[in-house]
Amino acid sequence: MTVFFRFLTIIRIFSRYRLDELIPKQHLPLRARLLLSPCALFPAARLSRGERLRRACEELGPIFVKFGQLLSTRPDLVPDDIVAELNYLQDSVAPFPNDEFRSIVESALGASVDDIFNDYDHEPLASASVAQVHTATLKNGKAVVIKAIRPNIENIIAQDVALLLKLAQLLEKYSTDGRRLRPVEIVEDYRNTIFDELNLQKEAANASQLRRNFANSSLLYVPEVYWEYTRSNVMVMERIHGIPVTNIDELKAQNTNMKRLAERGVEIFFTQVFDHNFFHADMHPGNIFVSREHPELPQYMAVDMAIVGSLTRENQYYLARNLLAMFRRDYRQVAELHVQSGWVPAHVRVDEFESAIRTVCEPIFEKPLKDISFGHVLLNLFRTARRFDMEVQPQLVLLQKTLLNIEGLGRQLYPDLDLWTTAHPFLERWLKKRFHPKTLWSELKRYGPDWMEKFPQVPQLIFNGLQQLQNIGQLAPELHKAAQQLQKRTAQSTRRYWVAGSLLVAAIALAHPVIYEAVGTYLHHLNFTATSIILIGLGIAALIKKS
Repeated sequence: MTVFFRFLTIIRIFSRYRLDELIPKQHLPLRARLLLSPCALFPAARLSRGERLRRACEELGPIFVKFGQLLSTRPDLVPDDIVAELNYLQDSVAPFPNDEFRSIVESALGASVDDIFNDYDHEPLASASVAQVHTATLKNGKAVVIKAIRPNIENIIAQDVALLLKLAQLLEKYSTDGRRLRPVEIVEDYRNTIFDELNLQKEAANASQLRRNFANSSLLYVPEVYWEYTRSNVMVMERIHGIPVTNIDELKAQNTNMKRLAERGVEIFFTQVFDHNFFHADMHPGNIFVSREHPELPQYMAVDMAIVGSLTRENQYYLARNLLAMFRRDYRQVAELHVQSGWVPAHVRVDEFESAIRTVCEPIFEKPLKDISFGHVLLNLFRTARRFDMEVQPQLVLLQKTLLNIEGLGRQLYPDLDLWTTAHPFLERWLKKRFHPKTLWSELKRYGPDWMEKFPQVPQLIFNGLQQLQNIGQLAPELHKAAQQLQKRTAQSTRRYWVAGSLLVAAIALAHPVIYEAVGTYLHHLNFTATSIILIGLGIAALIKKS
C-alpha cells in the first residue's frame, strides 16, 4: 500500500510539471496513455523541460534529487539543456533528529557516545540525501567528523528505484528517443551507485587508498579514517579545516596563487587516472577544499570518496594515445585506436569514422587552446563513436564526468587555464615511462610467477588446437592438407618454444629473490648481468642446435 501511495505522489508531481510532454505518447500502449491522461488536467508547461525536471526531482525528495544529480553527470546520454538545469540541484536535505543519529552511532559502535568522544556537537555539520555528519573530538583530543547513514533509507531507496526502473522500461520500450537515451541503463547505474554509497566501510576503504596514494604529496590531502570507529553505517574521519574551493574571495584574501591552484587540479586528475589508476569520481566543488597553508603552492583537500573509478591497462593506454592524437588533429589515428581498442566494432570503416571525428572536432580546434574544453572534446568524441555502435564503459563515463568537473572548476578559479599545457607533457611522459625497461622489468617480476604456473599448459593447448584442425580436415581434404602443413611447422616451432620458454622461466626464477637463493652457490656469486648473459648464450645455442 505504501508503494501504491508513493506511486500516486509521483504521478501527481509528474503531471503538475507536465513531464508527460517529454514522452512521445503516440508510441505508448493504451494503458500507458490512460495512466498519463490526468496530466491533461493541468495547464500546459511554461518552464523549460530541464527546469520542470529539476523542480520535480526537488519535490519528490532526496532519492530523486540524487537521481537528478546522476543524470547531470551523463552528458553522453542526456541532452545538454537538461544537464545544464540539473546541475543546479543541491543535495541539501532537512536533518533527522539528533537522538536518532546518536542511537545509530551507539548501536553501531557498541558504546555510548560519551565513552568514545570528549565532546559531540548535537547540531549537524551537514545533512545530505543519504547520510548526516556531526563533529566531535576523540578522547585523545583529535577533531573528527562522524558520518551516519539515514535511518530506513534502504527501504525508501529500494521502493523509489523500483518505480524509476518501471518508468524507464516503459520509456525504452515504447519510445524511439527513449531507446537512444537508454533510461534503463541510467537507472541501473543509479541503483548501483546509491547502494554503494550506503556502505560507509567501502567509502572508508576508498579514502584510505586515496590517502596512501598521495602520502607526503603537496598536491592533495585526504583525511585519515579511524577504522576502530567505522562500520557499514557509521564512519569516523579526521576533520579538516580548509577553504571551500568555490570561496574565491577567501582564497584571494590569503593571496592564493590561483593559476597554480587551477593547474594543480588538472595535475591531480591525470596523476590519479594514469599513475595511480584510482580516481575520485565525485569531485564536485562541495567535496573539495583548499588548505590554508602555503597559499603560493596551494594544496587541495578532498572528502566523500563514496564513488571512485579505475580503468583497465588497455583503456589507460588507448585513452592516453587518443588524447594525444586528437590534439595533434591526427583523426585517422583516433579512428584506428578506437577500432584497435575494441571500443567500436571491427567492421566499422575507419575512413568513415575518421571523417565523422574530423567533422565534430575540427571546429573546436579552430579556437585558441585555452578556450577549448578538454572534457567536451572527449564528450563529443564519445557521442560520435556511439553512432558507430560504441558501447561506452561505465568507468569511461565516470572519467569523463570527473574531467568535466575538474576543468570547470579550474576555469572558475583561473579563467585562462590552458588544460592542454599541463596535460600534454604529462601524457607524453606517462607513455614513455610505460615502455621504459625498468617498467617492463617490474611487470615481468610481478606477473612472472603466473606465467610459470600457466606455462606447462601451453603444449596441451597447442595439441588440442591441432586436433581440432585435424577434425575439420577430415570433412574437407583441402583444410586437412593445410592442417598437416601447419602441424609440421608448429612441431618445429614448438621445440624452439620449449627452449625459449625454459629460458624465460629461468630468467623469471632468477628475478625472484627466493628462487635466486635456491639456484646454488655457483650462480649466486655471479652478478645478475653475468648470469643473464650465460642464460641467453645457452638459449641461443639450444635454439641453433634444435633448428
